[in-house]
Amino acid sequence: MAQNDRYFYQPSQGHGLAHDPLNAIISPRPIGWISSKNAQGQRNLAPYSFFNCFNYTPPIIGFASIGKKDSVANIVETGEFVWNLTTRALAEKMNQTSAALPRGEDEFAFAGLTPLPSELIGADRVAESPVHFECKLTQCIQLKDANGQDIDTWLVLGEVIAVHIANYLIAEGIYQTTLAEPVLRAGGPSAYYTVSENNRFDLFRPVMPK
Repeated sequence: MAQNDRYFYQPSQGHGLAHDPLNAIISPRPIGWISSKNAQGQRNLAPYSFFNCFNYTPPIIGFASIGKKDSVANIVETGEFVWNLTTRALAEKMNQTSAALPRGEDEFAFAGLTPLPSELIGADRVAESPVHFECKLTQCIQLKDANGQDIDTWLVLGEVIAVHIANYLIAEGIYQTTLAEPVLRAGGPSAYYTVSENNRFDLFRPVMPK
């Protein structure tokens, strides 16, 4: 492809498009539906589209919050949080929990969701979600720009210390991704996707000759 066939911009000077393409290009992304409690025991539940898994052993997951929101403050206070899988059936309720409620107001109640006690930590799980990761905070990092200046974005990393999976999602010892119908965030102000077997293809890592 010729260079003049590419749209070029420098983020620091603006993208010049109707919507920032960055999070549309890096997509779809799993949703970090994070439940937490503050030191006074008040619940919080919020979705984060900047979320992923970063390590196998020990399992480390993380999400980034633009602004030090209630989830970050709660997790720093208590050192605990839960990731709850967002499924297609729960997408609308997940979206409701993105509302900017006053600090201390319960998003579980606002969205009509059921809090479920965790096994090893104090933060509640979303009972309607089929998969939960109970997590202990490992790092909370304020991000910096290329000049070394702090920016108002916080990366929260946590070790998964307990996993809950609904039995119907496991067949012959294998987790059935498409059966869960996970919801993934895409670009633009409103785009989401899910996955299906029709879109599946398999690749195996190359075996190097001895």
